Amino acid sequence: MLHIAQAALAAVQGRTRVAHVLRAAPLPAAAWLIAIGKAAASMALGACDVLGDGIVRGLVVTKAGHGEALLEQHRGFHCLEAGHPQPDQRSLAAGAALLTFIADAPATAQLLFLISGGASSLVEVLPAGVTLTDLQRANAWLLGSSLDIASINAVRKTLSAIKGGRLRAHLQGRHAQVLLISDVRGDDPAVIGSGLLAADAGVPRVNELGLPCWLAQLCRLAPTYSGVALATIELQVIARLADAKRAAAQAATTLGYSAYVHDEFIDGAADTAGQRLAQALLHAAPGVHIWGGETTVLLPAQPGRGGRNQSLALASALELQAHNDVVLLALGTDGTDGPTQDAGALVDGGTIAHGELAGLDARLCLANADAGSFLEESGDLVHTGPTGTNVMDLLIGLKT
Repeated sequence: MLHIAQAALAAVQGRTRVAHVLRAAPLPAAAWLIAIGKAAASMALGACDVLGDGIVRGLVVTKAGHGEALLEQHRGFHCLEAGHPQPDQRSLAAGAALLTFIADAPATAQLLFLISGGASSLVEVLPAGVTLTDLQRANAWLLGSSLDIASINAVRKTLSAIKGGRLRAHLQGRHAQVLLISDVRGDDPAVIGSGLLAADAGVPRVNELGLPCWLAQLCRLAPTYSGVALATIELQVIARLADAKRAAAQAATTLGYSAYVHDEFIDGAADTAGQRLAQALLHAAPGVHIWGGETTVLLPAQPGRGGRNQSLALASALELQAHNDVVLLALGTDGTDGPTQDAGALVDGGTIAHGELAGLDARLCLANADAGSFLEESGDLVHTGPTGTNVMDLLIGLKT
């Protein structure tokens, strides 16, 4: 199972995908490189592999612990680590550095943007009337609300002076090539990273999301998008969930399994999705079954340890008790699941019994958003470290 997942991750790895694209379609001039997101360092390295000295300057903004390799190999880059999943003062410093970097580029400069999931939190410039405290309160509510990522990013756009396409105005006619790794359903550049360089009609949706009064009031402070349209911006999604699923199926077939790629996008409550997938596997044909998506968890006031994949996996394990012919892997493709260092979990029919030996109650852990504590005791957590990509979640089941 882990071998299949590794093949899927390799197919959408930032370094590999950026290098492939830049070799196939070389840039017309030396580049000023800007990489933002959890896969920023990996994507920047891919650009370095192809462009080498053709990179004039580089700015990389990523999550703590995700930029070390770049720092070691390319000292000339300005590398910043910022807050994720909660924006912080470092995120504001990164936003200021981003605007300065663009302003310093010559009017004729070729800009190369490399954007991946996590950018929404990692870089920010606040509009007048919105404070960092406001932004953090809003993000805390959004992350625990069970809203999907498109809705969350629609709100984030209203609380930003650069998202929702507003960064376009700062380019001032400079040519920009934008390569994106998609961590959103539909692979819409206007949703990835809250659309730094792609505007959409996302802001009006905020009125339909049932936000608390204080957040709705905060959203009304949003700056109006200027409608600046620059024909010199080229956007291309270079890696997506479908690519990872396809690679997983190819790896499974190579190993001799029948492979089934399911088109259904797995979303909604993580525990409900886990129950549904487990039942599907129990009644499925033998082989490897592959899904993808992004579920949600409604957090209690004092959540425990874990993330959506761990919750999904533990809910599946409850359904799989005493069945020795099914295993399920729930994996965050960026290598992190919620505010943990675990990527997800690999569960089977013995998971619940193993956790209960430590005196834990699986249903109570699920209710307390504490699936990670149970899965640590059962020995089923999966740790990958930063993967260099981020294409939502992979769900891989094996029925023998």
